[in-house]
Amino acid sequence: MNDISIFWFRRDLRLDDNAGLYWALLGHLPVLPLFIFDTEILEDLPKNDARVSFIFKTLQNIRKDLQVHGSDLLLYQGTPSEIFEELLKHYTIKSVFTNHDYEPYAIKRDAEVKALLSKKGIEFLSFKDQVVFERDEIAKADASPYVVYTPYMKKWKAKFSKHTHLRVYDTKPLVGNLLPINPSTNIHIEDMGFELSKIQVPSYDLSSASIQNYEETRNFPALESTSRLGPHLRFGTISVREAMKYAIAEKNEVFWQELIWREFFMQILWHFPETVENAFRKKYDRISWRNNETEFTAWKEGRTGFPLVDAGMRQLKETGYMHNRVRMLTASFLCKHLLIDWRWGEAYFAEKLLDYELSSNVGNWQWAAGSGVDAAPYFRIFNPSSQLEKFDKNYKYIKRWVQEFDTEDYPSKIVDHKEARTRALATYKIALQN
Repeated sequence: MNDISIFWFRRDLRLDDNAGLYWALLGHLPVLPLFIFDTEILEDLPKNDARVSFIFKTLQNIRKDLQVHGSDLLLYQGTPSEIFEELLKHYTIKSVFTNHDYEPYAIKRDAEVKALLSKKGIEFLSFKDQVVFERDEIAKADASPYVVYTPYMKKWKAKFSKHTHLRVYDTKPLVGNLLPINPSTNIHIEDMGFELSKIQVPSYDLSSASIQNYEETRNFPALESTSRLGPHLRFGTISVREAMKYAIAEKNEVFWQELIWREFFMQILWHFPETVENAFRKKYDRISWRNNETEFTAWKEGRTGFPLVDAGMRQLKETGYMHNRVRMLTASFLCKHLLIDWRWGEAYFAEKLLDYELSSNVGNWQWAAGSGVDAAPYFRIFNPSSQLEKFDKNYKYIKRWVQEFDTEDYPSKIVDHKEARTRALATYKIALQN
Protein backbone atom coordinates (compact mmCIF):
# COMPACT_ATOMS: atom_id res chain seq x y z
CA MET A 1 0.00 0.00 0.00
CA ASN A 2 1.22 3.49 -0.84
CA ASP A 3 1.66 6.14 1.83
CA ILE A 4 -1.13 8.72 2.11
CA SER A 5 -2.37 11.62 4.20
CA ILE A 6 -5.96 12.05 5.32
CA PHE A 7 -7.91 15.26 5.56
CA TRP A 8 -10.70 14.92 8.12
CA PHE A 9 -13.63 17.24 7.48
CA ARG A 10 -15.65 18.25 10.56
CA ARG A 11 -17.20 21.72 10.77
CA ASP A 12 -15.43 23.02 7.66
CA LEU A 13 -17.61 21.65 4.86
CA ARG A 14 -16.05 23.34 1.86
CA LEU A 15 -13.12 22.84 -0.48
CA ASP A 16 -12.29 26.53 -0.90
CA ASP A 17 -10.37 28.58 1.68
CA ASN A 18 -10.00 25.63 4.04
CA ALA A 19 -6.80 25.91 6.10
CA GLY A 20 -6.34 22.26 7.07
CA LEU A 21 -7.17 20.98 3.59
CA TYR A 22 -4.73 23.49 2.09
CA TRP A 23 -1.85 22.31 4.26
CA ALA A 24 -2.72 18.68 3.59
CA LEU A 25 -2.70 19.21 -0.19
CA LEU A 26 0.53 21.19 0.06
CA GLY A 27 2.27 18.13 1.50
CA HIS A 28 4.16 15.49 -0.44
CA LEU A 29 1.62 12.68 -0.06
CA PRO A 30 -1.70 12.16 -1.85
CA VAL A 31 -4.65 13.23 0.28
CA LEU A 32 -7.71 11.11 1.04
CA PRO A 33 -10.74 13.20 2.18
CA LEU A 34 -12.79 11.81 5.05
CA PHE A 35 -15.97 12.66 6.94
CA ILE A 36 -17.24 10.73 9.97
CA PHE A 37 -20.85 10.84 11.09
CA ASP A 38 -19.98 10.66 14.76
CA THR A 39 -22.42 8.40 16.60
CA GLU A 40 -21.51 10.08 19.89
CA ILE A 41 -23.21 13.18 18.49
CA LEU A 42 -25.91 11.57 16.34
CA GLU A 43 -27.40 9.34 19.01
CA ASP A 44 -29.03 12.26 20.83
CA LEU A 45 -30.54 13.88 17.74
CA PRO A 46 -34.09 13.44 16.38
CA LYS A 47 -34.25 11.27 13.25
CA ASN A 48 -35.44 14.17 11.10
CA ASP A 49 -32.85 16.65 12.36
CA ALA A 50 -32.52 19.38 9.75
CA ARG A 51 -28.84 19.87 10.49
CA VAL A 52 -28.04 16.24 9.69
CA SER A 53 -29.92 16.66 6.40
CA PHE A 54 -27.96 19.82 5.63
CA ILE A 55 -24.63 18.16 6.40
CA PHE A 56 -25.55 15.12 4.29
CA LYS A 57 -26.58 17.23 1.27
CA THR A 58 -23.49 19.41 1.59
CA LEU A 59 -21.25 16.34 1.67
CA GLN A 60 -22.90 15.00 -1.48
CA ASN A 61 -22.01 18.25 -3.24
CA ILE A 62 -18.43 18.00 -2.00
CA ARG A 63 -18.29 14.42 -3.30
CA LYS A 64 -19.37 15.57 -6.77
CA ASP A 65 -16.66 18.24 -6.80
CA LEU A 66 -14.02 15.76 -5.69
CA GLN A 67 -15.12 13.21 -8.30
CA VAL A 68 -14.48 15.80 -11.02
CA HIS A 69 -10.84 15.62 -9.89
CA GLY A 70 -10.77 11.83 -9.88
CA SER A 71 -11.11 11.49 -6.11
CA ASP A 72 -13.97 11.12 -3.64
CA LEU A 73 -14.97 11.64 -0.03
CA LEU A 74 -15.03 8.65 2.29
CA LEU A 75 -18.14 8.70 4.48
CA TYR A 76 -18.26 6.63 7.65
CA GLN A 77 -20.60 6.33 10.60
CA GLY A 78 -19.24 5.43 14.04
CA THR A 79 -16.95 6.82 16.69
CA PRO A 80 -13.82 8.50 15.26
CA SER A 81 -11.47 6.17 17.12
CA GLU A 82 -13.24 3.11 15.70
CA ILE A 83 -13.19 4.53 12.20
CA PHE A 84 -9.47 5.32 12.28
CA GLU A 85 -8.76 1.82 13.57
CA GLU A 86 -10.65 0.50 10.54
CA LEU A 87 -8.91 2.82 8.08
CA LEU A 88 -5.51 1.66 9.31
CA LYS A 89 -6.37 -1.84 8.03
CA HIS A 90 -6.74 -0.54 4.48
CA TYR A 91 -4.36 2.41 4.11
CA THR A 92 -0.79 3.28 5.04
CA ILE A 93 -1.55 6.58 6.74
CA LYS A 94 1.35 8.87 7.55
CA SER A 95 -0.50 12.03 8.59
CA VAL A 96 -4.01 13.15 9.50
CA PHE A 97 -4.84 16.80 8.85
CA THR A 98 -7.86 18.61 10.27
CA ASN A 99 -8.98 21.96 11.68
CA HIS A 100 -9.23 22.99 15.33
CA ASP A 101 -12.49 22.51 17.19
CA TYR A 102 -12.85 24.20 20.57
CA GLU A 103 -15.84 22.54 22.22
CA PRO A 104 -15.25 20.26 25.24
CA TYR A 105 -16.40 17.08 23.48
CA ALA A 106 -14.30 17.88 20.41
CA ILE A 107 -11.20 18.47 22.50
CA LYS A 108 -11.67 15.10 24.20
CA ARG A 109 -12.37 13.36 20.88
CA ASP A 110 -9.29 14.82 19.21
CA ALA A 111 -7.07 13.88 22.15
CA GLU A 112 -8.24 10.27 21.86
CA VAL A 113 -7.65 10.15 18.10
CA LYS A 114 -4.26 11.82 18.44
CA ALA A 115 -3.21 9.28 21.09
CA LEU A 116 -4.37 6.40 18.91
CA LEU A 117 -2.48 7.68 15.88
CA SER A 118 0.62 8.50 17.90
CA LYS A 119 0.95 4.84 18.91
CA LYS A 120 1.18 4.03 15.20
CA GLY A 121 3.69 6.81 14.52
CA ILE A 122 1.13 8.88 12.62
CA GLU A 123 1.10 12.69 12.83
CA PHE A 124 -2.09 14.46 13.86
CA LEU A 125 -1.96 18.02 12.51
CA SER A 126 -4.66 20.56 13.31
CA PHE A 127 -5.01 24.16 12.12
CA LYS A 128 -6.87 27.34 12.99
CA ASP A 129 -9.72 27.78 10.53
CA GLN A 130 -13.11 28.67 12.02
CA VAL A 131 -12.02 31.94 13.65
CA VAL A 132 -9.74 34.86 12.90
CA PHE A 133 -8.34 34.92 16.46
CA GLU A 134 -8.58 31.93 18.76
CA ARG A 135 -8.08 30.79 22.35
CA ASP A 136 -5.73 33.31 23.96
CA GLU A 137 -4.67 35.31 20.89
CA ILE A 138 -6.75 38.20 22.25
CA ALA A 139 -5.90 38.52 25.94
CA LYS A 140 -5.25 41.12 28.61
CA ALA A 141 -1.76 42.44 29.33
CA ASP A 142 -1.36 39.81 32.07
CA ALA A 143 -2.40 37.08 29.59
CA SER A 144 -5.72 36.45 31.35
CA PRO A 145 -8.85 36.17 29.17
CA TYR A 146 -11.28 39.00 28.62
CA VAL A 147 -14.68 38.42 30.19
CA VAL A 148 -16.25 41.69 29.01
CA TYR A 149 -17.00 42.08 25.32
CA THR A 150 -16.15 45.75 24.65
CA PRO A 151 -12.45 45.68 25.67
CA TYR A 152 -12.12 42.30 23.92
CA MET A 153 -13.62 43.78 20.76
CA LYS A 154 -11.32 46.81 20.88
CA LYS A 155 -8.24 44.61 21.34
CA TRP A 156 -9.48 42.32 18.55
CA LYS A 157 -9.83 45.24 16.16
CA ALA A 158 -6.46 46.71 17.13
CA LYS A 159 -4.73 43.42 16.43
CA PHE A 160 -6.68 42.89 13.23
CA SER A 161 -5.75 46.36 11.92
CA LYS A 162 -2.11 45.30 11.89
CA HIS A 163 -2.92 42.70 9.24
CA THR A 164 -2.63 44.05 5.72
CA HIS A 165 -5.01 41.38 4.42
CA LEU A 166 -6.87 38.23 5.37
CA ARG A 167 -5.13 35.14 4.13
CA VAL A 168 -6.93 32.97 1.59
CA TYR A 169 -6.07 29.28 1.58
CA ASP A 170 -6.34 28.66 -2.14
CA THR A 171 -6.79 24.93 -2.65
CA LYS A 172 -7.70 25.05 -6.36
CA PRO A 173 -4.12 24.79 -7.69
CA LEU A 174 -3.48 21.82 -5.39
CA VAL A 175 -6.37 19.49 -6.27
CA GLY A 176 -3.97 17.31 -8.27
CA ASN A 177 -2.67 16.09 -4.90
CA LEU A 178 -5.96 14.39 -4.05
CA LEU A 179 -5.74 10.59 -3.85
CA PRO A 180 -7.11 9.12 -7.09
CA ILE A 181 -9.88 6.68 -6.13
CA ASN A 182 -12.97 5.32 -7.79
CA PRO A 183 -16.25 6.79 -6.57
CA SER A 184 -17.30 5.05 -3.37
CA THR A 185 -20.71 3.46 -3.06
CA ASN A 186 -23.33 6.12 -2.66
CA ILE A 187 -24.98 6.03 0.75
CA HIS A 188 -28.39 7.35 1.65
CA ILE A 189 -29.33 9.26 4.77
CA GLU A 190 -31.77 6.45 5.62
CA ASP A 191 -28.80 4.07 5.88
CA MET A 192 -27.74 6.06 8.95
CA GLY A 193 -31.17 5.82 10.59
CA PHE A 194 -32.15 9.37 9.63
CA GLU A 195 -34.58 10.92 7.18
CA LEU A 196 -34.43 14.09 5.13
CA SER A 197 -35.96 16.99 7.02
CA LYS A 198 -38.63 19.24 5.57
CA ILE A 199 -36.80 22.18 7.14
CA GLN A 200 -34.30 23.72 4.75
CA VAL A 201 -31.23 25.73 5.68
CA PRO A 202 -31.59 28.98 3.71
CA SER A 203 -28.71 30.38 1.69
CA TYR A 204 -26.81 33.23 3.30
CA ASP A 205 -27.16 36.79 2.04
CA LEU A 206 -24.00 38.85 2.09
CA SER A 207 -25.15 41.32 -0.52
CA SER A 208 -24.15 44.94 -0.13
CA ALA A 209 -27.75 45.92 0.62
CA SER A 210 -28.08 43.27 3.32
CA ILE A 211 -24.94 44.37 5.15
CA GLN A 212 -25.46 48.11 4.68
CA ASN A 213 -29.01 47.91 6.05
CA TYR A 214 -28.08 45.55 8.88
CA GLU A 215 -27.97 48.08 11.71
CA GLU A 216 -31.16 49.83 10.58
CA THR A 217 -33.26 46.68 10.14
CA ARG A 218 -31.79 44.03 12.46
CA ASN A 219 -34.21 44.59 15.36
CA PHE A 220 -37.43 44.15 13.39
CA PRO A 221 -38.40 40.49 13.14
CA ALA A 222 -41.05 41.02 10.44
CA LEU A 223 -38.30 42.07 8.01
CA GLU A 224 -36.41 39.30 6.24
CA SER A 225 -33.25 41.35 6.59
CA THR A 226 -30.72 39.18 8.42
CA SER A 227 -27.85 37.47 6.62
CA ARG A 228 -28.79 33.91 7.69
CA LEU A 229 -25.06 33.39 7.95
CA GLY A 230 -25.16 31.47 11.24
CA PRO A 231 -25.59 27.85 10.01
CA HIS A 232 -23.02 28.40 7.27
CA LEU A 233 -20.38 29.60 9.72
CA ARG A 234 -21.36 26.80 12.10
CA PHE A 235 -20.82 24.07 9.51
CA GLY A 236 -18.15 25.87 7.53
CA THR A 237 -19.87 26.15 4.17
CA ILE A 238 -18.32 29.61 4.14
CA SER A 239 -15.04 30.57 5.79
CA VAL A 240 -15.03 33.20 8.52
CA ARG A 241 -12.36 35.00 6.50
CA GLU A 242 -14.68 35.39 3.53
CA ALA A 243 -17.54 36.60 5.74
CA MET A 244 -15.19 39.10 7.38
CA LYS A 245 -14.12 40.44 4.00
CA TYR A 246 -17.71 41.33 3.15
CA ALA A 247 -18.13 43.18 6.45
CA ILE A 248 -14.90 45.08 5.94
CA ALA A 249 -15.64 45.90 2.31
CA GLU A 250 -18.97 47.44 3.31
CA LYS A 251 -17.39 49.21 6.30
CA ASN A 252 -20.25 48.07 8.51
CA GLU A 253 -19.02 48.12 12.11
CA VAL A 254 -22.17 46.61 13.63
CA PHE A 255 -22.13 43.60 11.30
CA TRP A 256 -18.41 43.21 11.88
CA GLN A 257 -18.89 43.30 15.65
CA GLU A 258 -21.44 40.49 15.49
CA LEU A 259 -18.74 38.29 13.99
CA ILE A 260 -16.42 39.34 16.83
CA TRP A 261 -19.11 38.39 19.40
CA ARG A 262 -18.92 34.86 17.99
CA GLU A 263 -15.19 34.69 18.67
CA PHE A 264 -15.61 36.28 22.09
CA PHE A 265 -17.94 33.48 23.19
CA MET A 266 -15.65 30.85 21.66
CA GLN A 267 -12.68 31.99 23.71
CA ILE A 268 -14.89 32.14 26.82
CA LEU A 269 -15.87 28.49 26.30
CA TRP A 270 -12.23 27.58 25.72
CA HIS A 271 -11.10 29.19 28.98
CA PHE A 272 -14.19 28.31 31.02
CA PRO A 273 -15.57 24.98 29.74
CA GLU A 274 -17.41 24.52 33.05
CA THR A 275 -19.86 27.24 31.98
CA VAL A 276 -21.67 24.70 29.80
CA GLU A 277 -23.22 23.39 33.02
CA ASN A 278 -22.46 26.00 35.66
CA ALA A 279 -23.11 29.70 35.99
CA PHE A 280 -20.06 31.84 35.26
CA ARG A 281 -21.09 33.97 38.23
CA LYS A 282 -21.22 31.28 40.90
CA LYS A 283 -23.89 32.93 43.05
CA TYR A 284 -26.42 32.46 40.27
CA ASP A 285 -26.33 28.71 40.78
CA ARG A 286 -28.13 29.40 44.06
CA ILE A 287 -31.28 30.66 42.33
CA SER A 288 -34.37 28.70 43.34
CA TRP A 289 -35.78 27.99 39.89
CA ARG A 290 -39.47 27.11 39.79
CA ASN A 291 -39.00 24.77 36.79
CA ASN A 292 -42.72 24.31 36.19
CA GLU A 293 -42.93 21.72 33.40
CA THR A 294 -46.41 22.77 32.26
CA GLU A 295 -45.22 26.34 31.79
CA PHE A 296 -42.06 25.10 30.06
CA THR A 297 -44.19 23.17 27.58
CA ALA A 298 -46.34 26.25 26.96
CA TRP A 299 -43.17 28.26 26.29
CA LYS A 300 -41.82 25.66 23.86
CA GLU A 301 -45.09 25.47 21.96
CA GLY A 302 -45.68 29.22 21.82
CA ARG A 303 -48.75 29.23 24.03
CA THR A 304 -47.74 31.71 26.74
CA GLY A 305 -50.31 34.36 25.83
CA PHE A 306 -47.52 36.85 25.09
CA PRO A 307 -47.65 37.29 21.29
CA LEU A 308 -44.02 38.18 20.58
CA VAL A 309 -42.77 35.30 22.74
CA ASP A 310 -45.20 32.89 21.10
CA ALA A 311 -44.38 34.01 17.58
CA GLY A 312 -40.69 33.46 18.17
CA MET A 313 -41.14 30.02 19.67
CA ARG A 314 -43.41 28.92 16.82
CA GLN A 315 -40.99 30.26 14.23
CA LEU A 316 -38.22 28.26 15.91
CA LYS A 317 -40.24 25.06 15.99
CA GLU A 318 -41.31 25.34 12.35
CA THR A 319 -38.14 26.67 10.72
CA GLY A 320 -35.18 26.10 13.04
CA TYR A 321 -34.61 29.84 13.11
CA MET A 322 -35.61 32.71 15.38
CA HIS A 323 -34.88 36.38 14.94
CA ASN A 324 -32.14 37.54 17.33
CA ARG A 325 -34.22 40.28 18.97
CA VAL A 326 -36.89 37.68 19.74
CA ARG A 327 -34.30 35.19 21.00
CA MET A 328 -33.34 37.68 23.70
CA LEU A 329 -36.98 38.18 24.67
CA THR A 330 -37.93 34.49 24.74
CA ALA A 331 -34.84 33.64 26.79
CA SER A 332 -35.43 36.45 29.27
CA PHE A 333 -39.09 35.44 29.55
CA LEU A 334 -38.21 31.84 30.40
CA CYS A 335 -35.60 32.76 33.02
CA LYS A 336 -37.22 35.83 34.57
CA HIS A 337 -41.00 35.59 34.04
CA LEU A 338 -41.25 31.83 34.50
CA LEU A 339 -38.15 31.33 36.66
CA ILE A 340 -37.13 28.27 34.66
CA ASP A 341 -33.46 27.29 34.66
CA TRP A 342 -31.56 28.75 31.69
CA ARG A 343 -30.09 25.27 31.08
CA TRP A 344 -33.57 24.02 30.11
CA GLY A 345 -33.86 26.74 27.49
CA GLU A 346 -30.30 26.26 26.28
CA ALA A 347 -30.97 22.54 25.73
CA TYR A 348 -34.17 23.25 23.81
CA PHE A 349 -32.47 25.80 21.55
CA ALA A 350 -29.64 23.30 21.04
CA GLU A 351 -32.19 20.80 19.76
CA LYS A 352 -33.96 23.22 17.41
CA LEU A 353 -31.60 25.92 16.12
CA LEU A 354 -30.08 25.39 12.69
CA ASP A 355 -27.24 27.71 13.69
CA TYR A 356 -26.73 26.10 17.09
CA GLU A 357 -23.25 26.88 18.35
CA LEU A 358 -22.46 25.65 21.87
CA SER A 359 -20.34 28.66 22.85
CA SER A 360 -22.82 31.29 21.61
CA ASN A 361 -25.86 29.42 22.87
CA VAL A 362 -24.47 29.00 26.38
CA GLY A 363 -23.08 32.53 26.36
CA ASN A 364 -26.34 34.12 25.28
CA TRP A 365 -28.49 32.07 27.65
CA GLN A 366 -26.27 32.97 30.58
CA TRP A 367 -26.45 36.59 29.43
CA ALA A 368 -30.25 36.41 29.52
CA ALA A 369 -30.22 34.80 32.97
CA GLY A 370 -27.72 37.36 34.26
CA SER A 371 -25.28 34.63 35.24
CA GLY A 372 -22.70 34.87 32.47
CA VAL A 373 -19.83 37.02 31.32
CA ASP A 374 -20.75 40.58 30.40
CA ALA A 375 -24.32 39.69 31.34
CA ALA A 376 -27.37 41.89 31.56
CA PRO A 377 -27.95 42.84 35.22
CA TYR A 378 -30.45 40.55 36.90
CA PHE A 379 -32.92 43.38 37.40
CA ARG A 380 -33.14 43.99 33.64
CA ILE A 381 -36.34 42.19 32.68
CA PHE A 382 -37.75 42.64 29.20
CA ASN A 383 -41.38 43.72 29.05
CA PRO A 384 -42.95 41.61 26.25
CA SER A 385 -45.64 44.22 25.60
CA SER A 386 -43.25 47.16 25.20
CA GLN A 387 -40.94 45.00 23.07
CA LEU A 388 -43.89 44.27 20.80
CA GLU A 389 -44.74 47.95 20.56
CA LYS A 390 -41.14 48.85 19.68
CA PHE A 391 -40.34 46.13 17.19
CA ASP A 392 -43.60 44.80 15.71
CA LYS A 393 -46.21 47.45 16.37
CA ASN A 394 -48.17 46.56 13.21
CA TYR A 395 -48.24 42.88 14.21
CA LYS A 396 -46.79 41.68 10.91
CA TYR A 397 -44.48 39.18 12.58
CA ILE A 398 -47.14 38.16 15.09
CA LYS A 399 -49.77 37.48 12.44
CA ARG A 400 -47.33 35.44 10.38
CA TRP A 401 -46.67 32.97 13.20
CA VAL A 402 -49.68 33.23 15.52
CA GLN A 403 -52.67 32.81 13.23
CA GLU A 404 -55.19 32.79 16.08
CA PHE A 405 -53.85 36.04 17.53
CA ASP A 406 -56.65 38.40 18.58
CA THR A 407 -59.27 35.64 18.53
CA GLU A 408 -60.96 33.62 21.26
CA ASP A 409 -58.65 30.70 20.44
CA TYR A 410 -55.51 32.56 21.53
CA PRO A 411 -54.44 31.47 25.04
CA SER A 412 -54.58 33.88 27.95
CA LYS A 413 -51.33 35.01 29.59
CA ILE A 414 -49.80 32.33 31.79
CA VAL A 415 -48.32 34.98 34.11
CA ASP A 416 -48.93 38.63 34.90
CA HIS A 417 -45.91 40.69 33.82
CA LYS A 418 -45.76 42.90 36.92
CA GLU A 419 -46.23 39.99 39.32
CA ALA A 420 -43.67 37.88 37.47
CA ARG A 421 -41.18 40.73 37.51
CA THR A 422 -41.62 41.26 41.25
CA ARG A 423 -41.24 37.52 41.87
CA ALA A 424 -38.09 37.30 39.75
CA LEU A 425 -36.44 40.25 41.47
CA ALA A 426 -37.20 38.81 44.90
CA THR A 427 -35.94 35.35 43.95
CA TYR A 428 -32.71 36.67 42.44
CA LYS A 429 -32.13 39.00 45.37
CA ILE A 430 -32.36 36.14 47.89
CA ALA A 431 -29.86 34.06 45.87
CA LEU A 432 -27.38 36.91 45.43
CA GLN A 433 -27.54 38.67 48.78
CA ASN A 434 -24.66 36.79 50.41
